[in-house]
Amino acid sequence: MDTIARSLTARRADLQADLDRLTQPPEQGASVGFGKRIGDGTTEAVERLATTATARSIAASINDIDKALVKLEEGTYGICDSCGRAIGDERLKALPASALCVSCASLA
Repeated sequence: MDTIARSLTARRADLQADLDRLTQPPEQGASVGFGKRIGDGTTEAVERLATTATARSIAASINDIDKALVKLEEGTYGICDSCGRAIGDERLKALPASALCVSCASLA
C-alpha cells in the first residue's frame, strides 16, 4: 500500500503543478481583449475556454486522488463506493484513484 500512496502522492503533485500553471493570473501589463471585428480575439477566447476545461478536469483528478488517499488510510482502498465489492486489480493498476468497480463505473 505504501507504493500506491507514493504513486498517488507523486501524481497529485504533478497535477497540482499543472493546475497552478494553468490558473496563474496574466503577467502584469498583459492585456486580454477582443477587437471590434469578427475573429479578433477568437483564438484567445477559444484557448481560454480550453484552459478552463483542462483546469476543471485536473481539479477533479486531484479530488479523486485525495479520496483514494483517504481510503488508503481508512483501509477501504480498492472497495467500490457504490456496490461495496472489490475493485479489480487491473482497474486499479490502470486507474489507481478509481472509486468504482468496472460494473458500477459503466452505469455512471
